[in-house]
Amino acid sequence: MRLPCLMLVLILAAAGSAVAEDDDGRPAVWIDLYRGEPLSYAEILEDLASVRVIYLGESHRLQRHHDIQDRIVADLAKRDIPLVLALEQMESFRQPVLDRYNRGEITFDELARATEWPERWENYRQYQPILKAAREAGAPVLALNARSEAVRQIVRSGGIENLAPEVRKELPDDIQTKDPPYEKLLNLLMMVHMSATPERLRPMVEAQIARDEAMASALCSYLQSPQGQGRTAVVLCGAGHVSYGLGTVARVRRRMPGVKDRMVLFSASGDVQLTPAERAMARGITITHEQLRAVDRPIADYLHVKGLKRSVPSILE
Repeated sequence: MRLPCLMLVLILAAAGSAVAEDDDGRPAVWIDLYRGEPLSYAEILEDLASVRVIYLGESHRLQRHHDIQDRIVADLAKRDIPLVLALEQMESFRQPVLDRYNRGEITFDELARATEWPERWENYRQYQPILKAAREAGAPVLALNARSEAVRQIVRSGGIENLAPEVRKELPDDIQTKDPPYEKLLNLLMMVHMSATPERLRPMVEAQIARDEAMASALCSYLQSPQGQGRTAVVLCGAGHVSYGLGTVARVRRRMPGVKDRMVLFSASGDVQLTPAERAMARGITITHEQLRAVDRPIADYLHVKGLKRSVPSILE
C-alpha cells in the first residue's frame, strides 16, 4: 500500500483542509477509496457510526496504527454507540478469562498473565490503551482467534483434512477452503516467507483461511447472541485478514447476509521495521499492479495515508 510520492503529493494538494500534520511534521490524509477523494476524519466517523461491523486492519507493531484505532473507539463511544471490541490478538478459548476482565474482576496485567498473552502475542502491551477505552465505554472485549497450535498443525499435517479429530473439532464445522480470489492473493503474499515452498504453500493458505473462519465464527456467534444484539463490533486485526473484503470479512458476510460493514486500513509509509529474526525468515518479493488488479475491487473503504519519512517532505518543501 505504498503510494508513489508524486501521487501522494497530488492527493495532499487536492485535499486542502482535510490534510493534517502529525507531531513529526509528516502530512496525513484520509481517502475514500470508492470515490477516490480525500475527506475529513469527522466524515469517516459519521459513516462508521452507521454500520454493524468496523474492521480496523493494522500492521501489528506500528504504534501509529494503534493510536488511530484508540481514537476511533473512543470517539464512537462518545456517540453513545454500544460497542464490542473484537480482537484477533487473543485466542477465543481464553474468553472466560477475558470475561473476568470485562466484569472488572482482574486488571490488564492479570489478564495478560492468565492468558499467557506476552508469550502468545509479542506486542500485547500496545493494546492496553484500547482495552482501557473499551472498558470506559462499557464495551465488552471479545477474543476471536483460533488456538495458535491448531493453526500451526494445519501446515505441519499438510492441510485441514489431515488434522487429528481432536484438533479439527476446535475449528468451525463450516470451513470453505475454495476461494479463488483470496487464494490467488495469498499465493502472492505468502511467498515473502522463506518457508513458503510449492509443497507447503497450499497448507499455509488453508491455515490462513481456517484462522479467518474461526474469527468470523466467533464474531457472528456473539453478534447474533442476546449479549451482542444492538452492538457495533470494532474488529482489530491484521490488514491481510480484511483487505479487498476477503478473508474474515467475506466469511462474516457469508454467516450474516446483508450485514453493513466498513474496512479501514492505514498505510505503512515506510515505518514497518522487521526484527532480525523476521528478516532471516523473509525474502524479497515483487507483486505487480497487474496481479493486484485481478482482485478487481478496492482494498478497503477508507485509507489513512501518512507521508513518507524522507521523500514526501522533501518534495513538499
